[in-house]
Amino acid sequence: MNTPRLEFIHCTAPVPHRMAYWEWGDPAAAHTVLCVHGLTRQGRDFDVLAQTLVERADNPIRVLCPDVVGRGKSDFLVDPQGYQLPTYVADMLELLAHTKPQTLDWVGTSMGGLIGMLLCAYAPTVGSMVRRLVLNDVGPVIEWSALQRIGQYLGKGGIYASAQQAADAMWAISSSFGPHTPAQWLALSEPMLKPVRTAQGDAAYALHYDPAIAQAFGATSPEQAQQGEALLWQAYDAITARTLLLRGAESDLLSQATALQMTQRGPRAQLQEFGGVGHAPTLVDAQQTQVVADFLLAAS
Repeated sequence: MNTPRLEFIHCTAPVPHRMAYWEWGDPAAAHTVLCVHGLTRQGRDFDVLAQTLVERADNPIRVLCPDVVGRGKSDFLVDPQGYQLPTYVADMLELLAHTKPQTLDWVGTSMGGLIGMLLCAYAPTVGSMVRRLVLNDVGPVIEWSALQRIGQYLGKGGIYASAQQAADAMWAISSSFGPHTPAQWLALSEPMLKPVRTAQGDAAYALHYDPAIAQAFGATSPEQAQQGEALLWQAYDAITARTLLLRGAESDLLSQATALQMTQRGPRAQLQEFGGVGHAPTLVDAQQTQVVADFLLAAS
């Protein structure tokens, strides 16, 4: 597999920080696909999808996969209260201003989908630019039980003696992603790690995201989450891009009822469910990548 180019931009809100992004394909291509990851993940999650798009596209294509601030190669924020959707939306606006796409498609997994929904709805220039939108296992209603499940492990990563040990630990909390071969899971896990030293000076690994993300996440109450639903439905209903909604058939975050509602209002998303998968499809499986690539590369 080819490797992407690592680039950086300087963002300004809420305080100056640097955001990393991974670039695949032709940097001069008119067609750009922007892929944004979930809460604790990073841009290399989209390696398989990005390579598939570059290989299958009839015309030049560029795929951008940012590490949202606080994750991967991007800076960590001094004030953890900055780990909020408004910060992430502002950063993506700066990325788009920097990369200047002509035709834009958006793929967002979980948190990345929420960022895409808000941008499409409340940034008119971006909303009119986005041609196709892929929402991966996320919608305006986020089940509270799923947020509680995520909160149980968020920010609690340890120190691991090897990449394989870390991958095994991540699998213990990520089995809802669905079946993966050991090689696939290790490939997804390795970019999530950073080398560290133990207190004894031994080489080890830690998860490559800021554990302080848990502070802002944990401050959300059920009442606040419910209040946010109205705003997110308003955003969803304002989307004009052709929309594909992916759902793990066993997802605890995006209910089937919410997914069906999303097919009946707003952009009337096309729904694709994947059996044997919960939250969220990783877009590594060949069937999953084919569905997304067919949607993004279709002529009309």
